[in-house]
Order: sequence, then structure tokens, then C-alpha cells
Amino acid sequence: MSTSIDQAFVKQFEREVHEAYQRQGSKLRHTIRVKNGVIGSSTVFQKVGRGAAATKARNSFVPVMNIEFATVEARLYDYYAGEWIDQLDELKTNIDERSVLANTGAFALGRKTDELVIEALDTSNQEAGSDADGLTKAKVLKAFEMLGENDVPDDGQRYAIVGWKQWSELLNLAEFANSEFVGDAELPWKGSQAKMWLGTTWIPHSGLPRESTTRTCYWYHKSALGHAIGQDVKTDISWHGDRAAHFISSSMSQGAVMIEPKGVVKMPCLED
Repeated sequence: MSTSIDQAFVKQFEREVHEAYQRQGSKLRHTIRVKNGVIGSSTVFQKVGRGAAATKARNSFVPVMNIEFATVEARLYDYYAGEWIDQLDELKTNIDERSVLANTGAFALGRKTDELVIEALDTSNQEAGSDADGLTKAKVLKAFEMLGENDVPDDGQRYAIVGWKQWSELLNLAEFANSEFVGDAELPWKGSQAKMWLGTTWIPHSGLPRESTTRTCYWYHKSALGHAIGQDVKTDISWHGDRAAHFISSSMSQGAVMIEPKGVVKMPCLED
């Protein structure tokens, strides 16, 4: 067995890990604000308050809005996903096996990215409904009202992530799943498991927190959270003679933070 791996293979493997992470590793990364190339252990996201317009007398000064500016800090943490592989040289001629290993590392890091986003979402103190029932139409409309009352923009950048049990409950709502209400193009079983409804992209997710019989779902605006990236997914392959194996190590440095709590509403749901 060779003690070195062809550099072209190393670059190909790293590229496959990166592409797998971008394509399927994280469901939530694209749903929030992202800041790339962060230097250091933390970064800040700008938080801008409301402004108010006013009249002015002729030739007088234009009134100042006195907008409140603030910053929210996001700390970065390092995460790794590694695996020992014997006879790695054989993988150079086995594309399927190489893809399996690349996807495994990428998906592990993708799940960690989503965990960071969900932990940030969970810091919101706004809740619609209770955990005495599932994801009902009344609960959805209550959350919809709360976002509207908080002046959360209805600009196509709202997202709702729900558990698979709650996704099944939504499929029982005619307003969500019936073509007579949403049109044929927005049926939830066409294409990927995500759809637009109430000006929001609804996404089923298996990683939402569950405590006892309560599953917490979230409805939020993209600008309400920030995702900081110090190092995107990177892969290293090294030979260890004492193990007669190569070690594949994928790593990243990321963090997530709540920027505007008013832009996030929790929907606690009963899940037996």
C-alpha cells in the first residue's frame, strides 16, 4: 500500500466533500444571514431599529429619524468529522465508495450547521399556541399574526421549519395541500420536500428539539438570525504508518446567533 495519495485524488475528494455539504449537508444555511471569511474567534452582525418619518416646515432642517443601531456578536467554534480508512488507494478507482465517504463527512458537518441555527432560533421567547395539540390551522394563523404585528417583512424571505410529524399534519390541511387552494405548482409533494404557503417557505426537518411529547417548530425571517463562517468545510487526508491507514478529517469553523428575536416565533406541538 502506498504511503502517499495522489494530489489530484486529494483535491477531488475535498471538492466532493465541499459540494456535498453545499448541496445536501445543511437545510437551513441558506435561510439566514451569512457572513463568510470571518477572521478571529467572533464577529458582529448589525442590528438596525425602526425609523420614523415626520413633516418639516419650509426651509427648516430635515427631521432626523434617530435610528437605533446595535451589534450582535456571533462566536465561532471549530468542528471536526474524521474517519480511519484502510486501503484508501483502492478508492481512487471506486467512485461510488469515494462518494459515500465524502457524503458522510459532509452530512455530519451539515447537521452540525443546522444544530447551530436551531439553537439560535430556540433563544426566542415568542410562542404561538401551546403544546396541548399539534400543528393546527389556528396555531399557524396565530404565528402568522404575531409576525405581522411585529412588522416582520412579508418579502418572500420568511421560513418555517417543522418536524415530520407536523409536516404530515399540514398535509391534512386543505389550505396547505389542496391544489384548489394553493394551485398545482405549489403542491408539497412535487419536487423537493419544501413548499411556499402564506408567503413562507415551509421545510420539514428531522433535527428540531423535542422534550418529552413536545416538538418545537419555528417560523422566522431570514434577517432575524446570523451565521458566521470562519472556515468553510475543508478536508485533509494523511497517512499514519502505525495504523497502516489513512485518516480523513473534515473540519469547519462556524457560529450562529439571534439578531432580532421579534422575527422568530416558536410553535410548540404535541408529538406522541
